[in-house]
Amino acid sequence: MQQFNKKQVLGQIMPVIENTAMRHNLIPLEVSFEKENGHWFLRIFIYSNDHPVNHNDCEHMTRGLGDLLDELIPFKYYLEVSSPGLDRRLKSAKEYIIFKGHNVVVKVKEPVEEGYPKKFNAKLVDYNESFGVKVLTDDTNKEYTIKLDNIFSIRLDDINLKGE
Repeated sequence: MQQFNKKQVLGQIMPVIENTAMRHNLIPLEVSFEKENGHWFLRIFIYSNDHPVNHNDCEHMTRGLGDLLDELIPFKYYLEVSSPGLDRRLKSAKEYIIFKGHNVVVKVKEPVEEGYPKKFNAKLVDYNESFGVKVLTDDTNKEYTIKLDNIFSIRLDDINLKGE
């Protein structure tokens, strides 16, 4: 196999992935291209604003991408398309924006208020790169702004993402 630049390959395939997702009313949340045990895996996690991601969505993406990606990736790889999962850890600004209004489990490094636990349930209210993440707590109904460097993790905890 010839040498290749993983970043360059991802740059070439991202428009194809985004266009295919858009045609099926889906959003690619995360795309990873990794080598594991001598095999390459292209993993795409998809989301829909109007319905829980199902097997048909994954199949449509896989079929829509297959031949197009084979032209851009010059070696054998395995394609995996799936939903983000019910307890997905939010990893990017894009995800904070997409999941505004959803229920989350927040873990912080330092308490948001003295005496308040470092892990709590809340609703994701807003995101801004400069001020961080704004949440509304379930138990006290208080709004907190959490700086990004104080966030250990934020995971989805939303009944609305569950399949039918």
